Amino acid sequence: MTNTKNILLISPFFFPEPISTGKFNTNFVTALTAQGHKVTVLCFHPFYPDWKAKKSNEQLKGVEIIRGGTNVYYTKKTIFRRLILEFSFAFFVLRKLRVHQKGKDIVMPIFPPSFAFYFISPFLNKNIRKVGMVHDLQEVYSEGKSGFLNKFVKFFIHKIEKKCYQSCDKILFLSNEMKKEAKKLYNLEENKLEVQYPFITLKNKITNDLSTIFDSTKINIVYSGALGEKQNPMKLLSFFSEASKKIQNTAFHFFSEGETIKRLKSINKNKNIHFHNLVKKENLEELYNRSDIQIIPQKENTSKGSLPSKLPNLLASGCKVMVITDADSEIENLFFEKDIDLVVNKWDNNLLIEKLQFLIHKEIDTEHQKTLAKKIFTIDKMILKVFR
Repeated sequence: MTNTKNILLISPFFFPEPISTGKFNTNFVTALTAQGHKVTVLCFHPFYPDWKAKKSNEQLKGVEIIRGGTNVYYTKKTIFRRLILEFSFAFFVLRKLRVHQKGKDIVMPIFPPSFAFYFISPFLNKNIRKVGMVHDLQEVYSEGKSGFLNKFVKFFIHKIEKKCYQSCDKILFLSNEMKKEAKKLYNLEENKLEVQYPFITLKNKITNDLSTIFDSTKINIVYSGALGEKQNPMKLLSFFSEASKKIQNTAFHFFSEGETIKRLKSINKNKNIHFHNLVKKENLEELYNRSDIQIIPQKENTSKGSLPSKLPNLLASGCKVMVITDADSEIENLFFEKDIDLVVNKWDNNLLIEKLQFLIHKEIDTEHQKTLAKKIFTIDKMILKVFR
């Protein structure tokens, strides 16, 4: 193609990292190279879900991958673990910047983490266009936490994110809610802000590797993906436990890994709740196909912080989806406007169980859902907005 660009993408999460941000970044870069662009990625070796570096020499055709982080050791405490990631990745990027910014047209930091871009901004070539992409607004998730350390971290996040976003020539947010909140928090100029929903990554290939996990005679209710504070894990477990007692012939499943899921598994006493590792990416469509309902949970007052990247895939698969999110959130408005089910606004078990029963028995228009997903969640629109 004409007018191809030489791009430097900066994020610790990249192929073959299994976390959703890693998959997102990988698919995004693959689409860029398919259009003829040259991409260099500064990233860490995979470390999710155990937060232990797993050295990888895997490569992607047409992509120069520069990895680090093999000697980084993380604590089990979330707040310190995130700080370790922020600082270690920042020092790694700074060490590699002089060589790898040469000849680049665009540098693309993927936020979060943010400290790496904050750290390198003074050293970037002034002729390189800076296009940031925001997956999460970390300040939103730091709201309402007490204690000196949490307040210090919130102050730190605000200063860092504000400087990073203001330093970009363009910023792409994955939802309008995120854009509006960031604009208000950081006094950003409207003319450099773009919004594009995350994109579908399904390959239309359904495997047959998960048949032993699911009982086809049961109604299988599933949560799949990374599980952390923003998914409200304790309340999600409570909902699953109560629902399994009140709705007959159901089985509830968690497909996740990491410290949070280990904690839930250790306290769970309900035999109708089952815990599994994350599925391989090639089995995602089978997972969605075997799920009667997939649950997308968001902690109270956090919908402005992110839009779940798995939502496009779930809708495109035709799976029934139940989203637990804030009232008047972007997802709720989207589902209402496009006539998609189902959104619940309160973490109240009785209400959640009532809505779940309703969705179990409701016939949904899967073709409408799939068509809508393919129209809204496209990677081509995202790439267009990056270069526009």
